[in-house]
Amino acid sequence: MSKELTKIQKKILEYLIDQIKGKGIPPTLAETANHFGYRNRATVQQHLKAIEKKGYIKKNPKLSRWIELTLEDKFFVPRAVLGEVAAGNPLTIYPDAIDTIELPTIARMPKDSFLLRVKGDSLKDAYIFNGDIVIVNPNLEPKNGQFVVAILDDAAVVKRFYKRRSQIELVSENPEYKPIIIDKKYPSFNIVGIVVGVYRSMEKRRAG
Repeated sequence: MSKELTKIQKKILEYLIDQIKGKGIPPTLAETANHFGYRNRATVQQHLKAIEKKGYIKKNPKLSRWIELTLEDKFFVPRAVLGEVAAGNPLTIYPDAIDTIELPTIARMPKDSFLLRVKGDSLKDAYIFNGDIVIVNPNLEPKNGQFVVAILDDAAVVKRFYKRRSQIELVSENPEYKPIIIDKKYPSFNIVGIVVGVYRSMEKRRAG
């Protein structure tokens, strides 16, 4: 059975997962050392051995990049939730993590992406519910029909995006909510990123 990881071991494991999911291959010792600011690769090797001993990775002597994930679809890693985003009326977004969740490793986190918790029911017809976690990628240009996270007058909303000639339309997936219409030049509007995934804890869903 897998044992509890230390804080730095969790960060290294998270990095390994991101690299393997994103590039299809694990990072080298040198790449991992450089990422975490270690001058000595032996320090990274010690951490990797500890992570291996706890059952999260294993060595493959046939590969030059020897790391393989184990129990990939069965264990979870902690991810920071950076704020709440309104699926209803706008809510405040917080500058620091408000919580952490145990996200399954099969949930891919694109580079620079982050997590926000949904508040409200305006996206219920798109099966995005109050309390769900959305994965937000800030590196994509929004296209019509996509769900975006946007800052409107210092508050965060998640809505379906439509670009018109001179306006932006943010649409709910609940007939009780009217679309939000914004002039393209409105200074207090900014798109933060595109929703690329939704995670829901079934335990919490049943409890609610």
